[in-house]
Amino acid sequence: MARLVFDIETTALPLDNFDASQQEFLFREAEKLAGEEERLARREQIQQWFSLWPLTGRIFCIAMLNADTCRGQVLFTADEFEESATEDSAVQFVPCIDEAELLAAFWDVAKHYDSIVTFNGRGFDVPFIYLRSAVLNVPISRKDWLGYRYQVEPHCDLADQLTFYGGGGRDGATRRFNLDFYCKVFGIESPKAHGVTGYDVPRLVSERRYREIAEYCLRDVRATTQLYHIWRERLSGIK
Repeated sequence: MARLVFDIETTALPLDNFDASQQEFLFREAEKLAGEEERLARREQIQQWFSLWPLTGRIFCIAMLNADTCRGQVLFTADEFEESATEDSAVQFVPCIDEAELLAAFWDVAKHYDSIVTFNGRGFDVPFIYLRSAVLNVPISRKDWLGYRYQVEPHCDLADQLTFYGGGGRDGATRRFNLDFYCKVFGIESPKAHGVTGYDVPRLVSERRYREIAEYCLRDVRATTQLYHIWRERLSGIK
């Protein structure tokens, strides 16, 4: 069974993409604050959250690997791109003109896989990809990735599996940790080991350092792939 491991990186859409009524809705909470400094700080915070919401953000990069062969692609948007050498010939870096082209290329790959592996894909990556594809009218080749939560086919979300679906609550033995924490505990090189995190993506986009974002996203997927194999061998009970 072919399994695709993937991760996305997102950025905020420009504020001027939204009309006056949309902006009023987005910043309504901030406008209730009494002090001007508080209002401005809250507005800035809300705008930083735009990248987390598929109606106010866009997908900049998708990295994906075959869970068994570790061959794959990294799709990323770039207005101009100079090809550079990569140490891993098994992974192809593919620049795309825009988000629509990126999503179309992703769905073309996804249709060849039976199932997917993510870290927090049910809560973020999959609904984000679904909604951005719908907004841009990009055909979705797999619409079954948010099916029954308590199963690992066709979607194995490691954030669910490693917390046993969160049955013990935040303070119990099933507390959820971030990918960086799990990697360090299980002896996997953290995606953040090279000094780039998801918080750096907006800055790297503004500096046109597209390849660095793509490489960071790929490190996320490689770490997720290694974590998946540990989960499968030590915890899953799958033969």
